[in-house]
Amino acid sequence: MIRQIQNWFEARAFGVCSWWGKKLGINTTTIRMYFIYLSFFTVGSPVIMYFIMAFILEHKHSFKPVKQKRRSVWDL
Repeated sequence: MIRQIQNWFEARAFGVCSWWGKKLGINTTTIRMYFIYLSFFTVGSPVIMYFIMAFILEHKHSFKPVKQKRRSVWDL
């Protein structure tokens, strides 16, 4: 039951904590707990960072540079 709730929330949420968990190899629940603790200690400033990261993750295809193949070594 709890897994279903977590999966539902993660599908509806932005997936920032799970993305960090995959990148760092840390359990997603641990990252969420640290995020909650930091939010209490810093009066909510991680919430702003969370929304910024969520925006970047939702639009990450726009932030990646477009790589064009060069036809020869001399093309810059």
